[in-house]
Amino acid sequence: MKVKKYVAPTMPEVMNQVRKELGSEAVILNSKEVQHGGVMGFFKKKRIEVVAALDSEPLRGDAAKPAERKDKPAILKEPVPLKNNDEVLSEIKHLKKIIGQISKQGDTNYLPDYNFVFQHLLEQEIERDLAAELIDSVVKKHAEEELSPAMDRITNDVRDEIESRLADITFEGITYEKKIFHFIGPTGVGKTTTLAKIAAECMLQDHKKVAFITTDTYRIAAVEQLKTYARILDIPIEVAYTIEDYKEAVDKFSSYDVVLVDTAGRNFRDAKYINELKESIDINLDIETYLVLALTAKPKDLSEIYDQFYQVPVKGVIFTKIDETKQYGSIFNIAVRKQIGISYITNGQDVPDDLMPVTPAVISDSIMGAIDDE
Repeated sequence: MKVKKYVAPTMPEVMNQVRKELGSEAVILNSKEVQHGGVMGFFKKKRIEVVAALDSEPLRGDAAKPAERKDKPAILKEPVPLKNNDEVLSEIKHLKKIIGQISKQGDTNYLPDYNFVFQHLLEQEIERDLAAELIDSVVKKHAEEELSPAMDRITNDVRDEIESRLADITFEGITYEKKIFHFIGPTGVGKTTTLAKIAAECMLQDHKKVAFITTDTYRIAAVEQLKTYARILDIPIEVAYTIEDYKEAVDKFSSYDVVLVDTAGRNFRDAKYINELKESIDINLDIETYLVLALTAKPKDLSEIYDQFYQVPVKGVIFTKIDETKQYGSIFNIAVRKQIGISYITNGQDVPDDLMPVTPAVISDSIMGAIDDE
């Protein structure tokens, strides 16, 4: 690949230089306005600087014309000053980044800086069409500008677009306007620990009188884990094996402000487990239900699991294990695709800590915050 920098007073002039030397197949990697010439910092003239590249591989179809050979070798009138190692390494790193962007560009038509951010969104596991919508909105925003915007401006604009897509979705934790709260979700996502965190927050910050019910009788360890939390927090707990047990427990805790219900974690790809869930709790009561999902799961799996619960009215989603991954795009996918608010994210095992509220800004910062490390 041949990469070269061109400078001219205007964009048409510099593009003529590019086409004359590299041909119509050249790719514009970067363009910006620079200051040239002048005396002691004064009388500088504006110039347009463009970095262009041409793939060295032969094109399909008509063969590229060989470059004309010069009769005489070029002679430098003055020696070129050597750059220090840091400058050389910096330029090599920059060129590697540019080449990497081009190799990833694939079937997109984005300029390199836009494509770099687009690839970052894909690496964050944002679904491809959603990522394209975000980038297209930013491209459209700058369509009338003569020069491509700087990388940090593109990044900030994408942050704004993410927040804009989430603006009409309600993001809030539990408000305790209801009394009974169910926590549902697959096995191994951390429902029981999340339940304990919410109970501790409810008691310490909102000064509510809290009780536990568990219908997770398939795993002895799950019942014992919740009993341990109940003992530490000094909260009463009832184990419900049937719907009748569940109703009796609800009646028993009628004087309590908040009742948190832990349900069995099963393979909810199978619809029969959804039916079992409906049989173990009374979804006709005045309740709120929260779906607990692990951010470490695959995006497609998360979407399919959410869809399995269409018969259960879900108030909000809680994402766990955010500390165990560096990909946060699924939070955006679920919120936008399902138009559902994200109530909390958890980032550890500590009770009552490691439970955080979510806002559109938190989501955009999580997704775009890692781009500087790439």
